[in-house]
Amino acid sequence: MFFEGLPPFAADMSPQGYMGRSFTTRYPELDVPRRIADWNDDHRLIALASRGEDCTGNLIIGDQSLNRFLAQSPLPAHPGDYPELARSSMSGQPGSSPGGEQPKFATYAEGRPVLVKFSGDDESAAARRWRDLLVCESLALEAVRAAGVPAAAARALYVDGRRFLEVERFDRIGARGRRALLSLGAIDDEYFGHRDNWTKAAQRLLAEQLIEPEDARNMRWLDTFGQLIGNSDRHFGNLSFFVEDDDRLRLAPVYDMLPMLFAPVESDIIERRFEPAPPTADNLDVWSHAARCAAAYWDRLVDSSELSGEFRERCLRCREAVQELASRVPELLP
Repeated sequence: MFFEGLPPFAADMSPQGYMGRSFTTRYPELDVPRRIADWNDDHRLIALASRGEDCTGNLIIGDQSLNRFLAQSPLPAHPGDYPELARSSMSGQPGSSPGGEQPKFATYAEGRPVLVKFSGDDESAAARRWRDLLVCESLALEAVRAAGVPAAAARALYVDGRRFLEVERFDRIGARGRRALLSLGAIDDEYFGHRDNWTKAAQRLLAEQLIEPEDARNMRWLDTFGQLIGNSDRHFGNLSFFVEDDDRLRLAPVYDMLPMLFAPVESDIIERRFEPAPPTADNLDVWSHAARCAAAYWDRLVDSSELSGEFRERCLRCREAVQELASRVPELLP
């Protein structure tokens, strides 16, 4: 099989996001451009073949990366180690390169590979907001699982002034095993080239018989639920698929599901209005259930003692907005 440029799996594996930005600082011997935004496909292949032993998915490219993987053993960590791992992460210490801009590090904790997001340890408005949002993410993933849709296992922890969100890696099996994984972005780029929204992507994938009807429905449900909880970051890197033995795609657990509408922009808090969207012809069959789950989620946040009083008041207004919208479509949401 031939591709124009990197194959989809290699594009997903390439350094990106928060953990990718320090790549060239950590490995200056590779002689690639300092900013990964300036890389071409040759630079990405150099990085993957030289320092690609812990990338997303199940593949390792190149002898150097394979030899490094075979020689390494996971170093167990405990939540008490997380503050130091966070400090190391912020100073550009080595780690894997899953995407996403939220500060994070990868480690092996209590018998499972995890990605750990973290807030600041100061009392700035941005640090306080991220402490709230990481709790929101943990509870959102619980709400998704309770609705019968696959979601990553996660837990929020508070250690030495930082909030940590520990998310189990579903592309790993135990200490050494791996699972084939592709992002929705890589798949859509290869087959369609649209990157519009999860609902439209689900319809395209189903029409081409690349996924099962249940996964298409779950994608549309997640898109609807995400909008109703203020997740403004429903991009094509935040849904992934397992690649089965027969090359069929199966929806992987969702991750990065939280009210990103309220996320800080660097150190600034931007006040944004939450406006839940009514049902459309594309999500009419899932909107009612997603709206009930969203209302219950906002209720859970309002009652959470882990959230600040200011943010709980915001959640109360969001719940009221969902309930007011639901009252205008009573035939869909009793």
